[in-house]
Amino acid sequence: MKTIFINRLKPVLKALLVPLFVAACQPTGTMLSSAVAPAEQPAPTPPFTITNESANQLIDSDPWEYFTDFGSPYYCRHTSIEPDKAEREWANPTTIWQRLRLGFQMNWQIEQPRLDSEFNWYQRNPAYMARVSERSKRYIYHVTEKLEARGLPLELALLPIVESAYDPFAYSHGRASGMWQFIPSTGRMYKLNQDWWYDGRRDVVASTDAAINFLEDLANYYDGDWLLALAAYNSGQGNVNKAIRKNKKRGKNTDFWSLDLPKETRAYVPKLLALAKLITYPRRYNIQLHTVDNVPYFAEVDTRSQIDLAQAATMAGINIDELYRLNPGFNRWATSPSGPHRLLVPIDHEKLFAREIEQLPPNERMHWQRYTVKAGDSLLLLAKRFNTGADTIKQINNLSGNMIKVGQTLMIPMASESGQHYSLSADQRLQSIHKKRTGGSNSQQVFHRVKNGESLWTISRQYKVTVSKLAHWNGIAPKDTLRPGQKLSVWTKEPKKSFPGKREAVTKKIGYHVRTGDSLARIADKFNVQINDIVKWNQVNTASYLQPGQKLTLYVDIMNAFN
Repeated sequence: MKTIFINRLKPVLKALLVPLFVAACQPTGTMLSSAVAPAEQPAPTPPFTITNESANQLIDSDPWEYFTDFGSPYYCRHTSIEPDKAEREWANPTTIWQRLRLGFQMNWQIEQPRLDSEFNWYQRNPAYMARVSERSKRYIYHVTEKLEARGLPLELALLPIVESAYDPFAYSHGRASGMWQFIPSTGRMYKLNQDWWYDGRRDVVASTDAAINFLEDLANYYDGDWLLALAAYNSGQGNVNKAIRKNKKRGKNTDFWSLDLPKETRAYVPKLLALAKLITYPRRYNIQLHTVDNVPYFAEVDTRSQIDLAQAATMAGINIDELYRLNPGFNRWATSPSGPHRLLVPIDHEKLFAREIEQLPPNERMHWQRYTVKAGDSLLLLAKRFNTGADTIKQINNLSGNMIKVGQTLMIPMASESGQHYSLSADQRLQSIHKKRTGGSNSQQVFHRVKNGESLWTISRQYKVTVSKLAHWNGIAPKDTLRPGQKLSVWTKEPKKSFPGKREAVTKKIGYHVRTGDSLARIADKFNVQINDIVKWNQVNTASYLQPGQKLTLYVDIMNAFN
């Protein structure tokens, strides 16, 4: 009501009061448009800078504190208010949201049905905004710092909300990964390494640098038109350029709002602009934002070499889930042998971790197993058994090829904890997906081991399900390449006997002697049983290590074991 009241009074106030306000107030900012700025006047003391957006925010709170004449904000220092408080808030923002408002550069104050539609959705779903603002707390300060250093619009700090809801583990149907949602090819183009140990598309620091470089390249390509740059980020330059050429031939405008773009892209840019509007006026629209202080959340510490993540978490004085959330690029239980050799830790744990790393001998950064090659062994089998990479075994042991000999001794890196301890590793995230994603009522879950030559399409035909559902159940994309031995979860209403090559389980009780390097996860995977079942059958304490020679009782389908 306050805003409506002011708007109705503006024509009268402009005619009657502008001279009085100009005489009594100091100009405190410049227009973001091409309008001529008011005549220069002595700066207030202490200095106070305010933008159009920040002025509008404060007008929204108290319309009599600020007066806007033809879009130029003037601050009035009358005795009934506390100007020092406003100066501190806007000259020295204490929250990241205040800081972002001061750096917004895009025009979201336009009448566009598509923008209104996205804005209304956010307004109708305040819980979503509360959730994503809370999730962003670890990362958004770093993103804002990087954008500000380049002089780029701070609306771009909101782009990970549109892309992934600020989830660094996000993975889309189009094979895009990380909070910036890079597809594999674009990730490699911007030097984001992707291998068994590490995916740079999820790395907070590396992916943010790559995304900013990519966005800046697109903006330069489109002569500073950020809306076109954002559209190209979403759907590719080819689609945007094609739409531009089409409009030019028809004599139509070539701005974003006039282009015939894919449906997703047409909504993509309005989503970002709607977010900027909501974050500028959260109280007006009853939006609750999680308070994120305008201070760094994490710091980088050089580890100098590969290190076990469970060990690193203990040294830093944090839990391993927090370490994974700050370092989501690492797929396994350790950092990559080839780097990056750094870890992000909460900033108040930086000194402790740096000191512990400094004092840690190189030979204690990983746990090692001395293994003697037996008949039937191969690098691939050993890599699977010890949850490591074949290339890693080759590199550590200075092997030039893939051949190993019976009796040969190999040094193999080992996780310091059981597999399930690394709850956010790629393997554990996949297990979690298998548990959470079901096929609905009257469906049964079966697991399929991928054979040479199989694809999602051939497997979907075998179980009479769609490729998209099969991909969804396994947290992968429909076009992903499968690897032999990969375990897929399948939910089907077909009876087991109808599956080609399937038969009823033949369950037998067997005894198993724990071998060096074994863990509950490895044994469960080997025999196609559940970890919880092994614990139940043997009353195993999950907090303690398995001991070589320890005897376990297992109930397995002997026709489907030893995969």
